[in-house]
Amino acid sequence: MAKTLFEKIWDSHKVDEIEGRTLIYIDRHMVHEVTSPQAFDGLRINKRKVRRPDLTFATMDHNVPTTNRSLPIVDQISATQIKTLEKNCQEFGIPLFGLDSPYQGIVHVIGPELGITLPGTTIVCGDSHTSTHGAFGAFALGIGTSDVEHVLATQCLVLDKPKTFEIRVDGKRKNSHAVTAKDIILSIIKKIGTAGGNGTVLEYRGQAISDLSMDERMTICNMSIEGGARAGLVAPDQTTFDYLRGRKYTPKNYDDLIESWKNTLKTDDNAKFDKSFIIDASQIAPQVSWGTNPAMTADVTESVPEPAEYARGDSSQETAAKNALAYMDLKPGTPLTDIQIDRVFIGSCTNARLQDLIEAASIVKGRKVSPKVKAMVVPGSQQVKMEAEKMDLDKIFKEANFEWRESGCSMCLGMNPDILSRGERCASTSNRNFEGRQGAGGRTHLVSPIMAAAAAITGHFVDVREWV
Repeated sequence: MAKTLFEKIWDSHKVDEIEGRTLIYIDRHMVHEVTSPQAFDGLRINKRKVRRPDLTFATMDHNVPTTNRSLPIVDQISATQIKTLEKNCQEFGIPLFGLDSPYQGIVHVIGPELGITLPGTTIVCGDSHTSTHGAFGAFALGIGTSDVEHVLATQCLVLDKPKTFEIRVDGKRKNSHAVTAKDIILSIIKKIGTAGGNGTVLEYRGQAISDLSMDERMTICNMSIEGGARAGLVAPDQTTFDYLRGRKYTPKNYDDLIESWKNTLKTDDNAKFDKSFIIDASQIAPQVSWGTNPAMTADVTESVPEPAEYARGDSSQETAAKNALAYMDLKPGTPLTDIQIDRVFIGSCTNARLQDLIEAASIVKGRKVSPKVKAMVVPGSQQVKMEAEKMDLDKIFKEANFEWRESGCSMCLGMNPDILSRGERCASTSNRNFEGRQGAGGRTHLVSPIMAAAAAITGHFVDVREWV
């Protein structure tokens, strides 16, 4: 029987069927400081060990300071969570990439760059954007704290099997420097909605996907969750195999694995998906979100829509749009390029990899941040930071008056010192623009790294196609 890539991975990891649900073996478990403390406490209470500490990897990212790390962490909750993770990893024998490690970073950045993430594997983490790892042809999903404990104890997880959803991005982008992977995924979510992928695993296919680098594919898969999906993935190819070669945890029998993956890790020609959506890459423009969910997005050349126009007859969507515009303090008909910003954040597990920083730096070089704007760059990992500094990207950003920070989740979420003040408007390369996501009362506009960089220079959104 013909199968999709996801169905092949699912079937190869099936341990048992339990009352209509499936027990799935987990190949890799990523752990961070926020969703793990109660899970480790549960192990202690029940006198259990971690079943496979060698397949479990930990780092701290959500609460870490991105400024001077030689100083004490002021927030006591953050400091306690970080110390607790250190203690738990030591007690249970789990490798930890701590604050003093050259491999520390956002969990979904370090997994791939260390070669922990591999094609055809199952990967879980107590974080919704675990779908990022799907860029390598893995079934990767976020789980809750009780499931974190279950995987720590058993290396398995009980799941309902998701449906399959093909997202085909045909053709080529007209300007691959200005129209980025972030614009592709925002355009998809704009079309299918934040619930369009509910109960499914997305498989991204088509020429425009094959043309992407691994950094770009990770951006696409990262935001699968914003489309409502359980996970998202891309079939591995030579681009994937070249990326993973020679990494810290790449297996010694890597060449043999590649031959196996080439033959098996792809959707069969006559396999059927439960759902399908097609978009033409040549019609995609740079995107700017205007509302309070990622589907509330428009081409940079467009204006803020009327709520009724956005809703297309759906009264609940019209109400949501009205509420979003009130929160964002925007009026329908306002050109997106007229929106003035206060802050710029280039970072997060969506857009803080080396290619993202290279592209942003190409816009910034020789220019200065607008005096009305405070801008910051937060590399996704210490490895990304080190490589960027070897290329003098840090100097380009600092000479333009950007702040250059240490790695961490930073302003993606209001869980550390990097937050917006009430009423501040931010051009952000992160993945969520919910009310208060970047700080109570903060207003978030989701954009690509080069769109954010250009906005930092001008103080408002611009069509970056006019720049590159």
